Amino acid sequence: MKAQSPNTRPVTKNLGGINSTLVEQEERRQDLGFGTKLNDAYSRLINKDGSFNINRVNDSFWDRLNLYNRLITMRWSKFLGLVLLFYVSENLVFASFYMLAGPENLRGLLDVTDGSTFGQFWGAFFFSAQTLTTVGYGHISPVGYVTSLIAAFESMIGLLAFALVTGLLYGRFSRPVAHIRFSRNAVFAPYLDVNGWMFRIINTRSHQLIDLQVEVTLSRLEAKPDGTRYRRYYGLNLERAKVTFFPTNWTLVHPITSESPLHGCTPEDLKESDAEFLILLRAMDDTFSQVVHTRYSYRFDEVLWGRKYRVMFDSSHQGIVRLDLDKLDDTDPAPLN
Repeated sequence: MKAQSPNTRPVTKNLGGINSTLVEQEERRQDLGFGTKLNDAYSRLINKDGSFNINRVNDSFWDRLNLYNRLITMRWSKFLGLVLLFYVSENLVFASFYMLAGPENLRGLLDVTDGSTFGQFWGAFFFSAQTLTTVGYGHISPVGYVTSLIAAFESMIGLLAFALVTGLLYGRFSRPVAHIRFSRNAVFAPYLDVNGWMFRIINTRSHQLIDLQVEVTLSRLEAKPDGTRYRRYYGLNLERAKVTFFPTNWTLVHPITSESPLHGCTPEDLKESDAEFLILLRAMDDTFSQVVHTRYSYRFDEVLWGRKYRVMFDSSHQGIVRLDLDKLDDTDPAPLN
């Protein structure tokens, strides 16, 4: 979206015989969904991990927990740690039930332990693990209705729990994720006969992404005639917003022409307006045949002025292009036009 020229006469709309310039301007206003009221300076809209910098309050417990989404999207180390914690905790709980029902009601328990309370508890713990997983080695078996009822209930819990964990594992493996790495900083660099705002991305995985599309929006604070500040959004036109293949790195460029909202901006202007560049990337994952997306943002203090990106690849290795991912963030001085 191009910034409106100051000399452009605002278009009015007739609403029941009343011309409303404000309604027309509101209908043409671009908004990503954050609204104009987020005007606290020095707070980003999109975090570095792509999540929104919004803290919800007064929502219900279950809405806040959002258990399935958390288990699907959390890190693998945390997920496996929770599975292990649940497995151990459940066996500890049922081992305690077996001890409360009486260790004498577990036939064969004294034969595999030293007879101490501690030994009997761990014998009950391992019997619980065998019952939970339906392994059932057979050297310990329940005696009486109470202990048999506990064992039957634990078997049912085990079947349900492993079915859920299997579903979560499948969901985590089958969920396509865009493993896109963004350069640490964006840059203002010379571009053709003008300057350009740029950032660079790479695909960190060997799988193929096709039909990549990128949208960039500038968010900044502006002042109304009465002096109050509100947040406004400008879509930044890119030199190239779509590519068919993505085998190497891609430097995306917004040319700063006279029609750009960044025309004439200085580092001080971006800081004063609490500027943030919001990025949305969509692509087709060739492995999963599904659309993947990722979000990112650069704030005004994450933009380097008078720098350009260093070349990441060369083809001097027996005709094979070599891409050095460690050079993604490397820049060199480049005086602006």
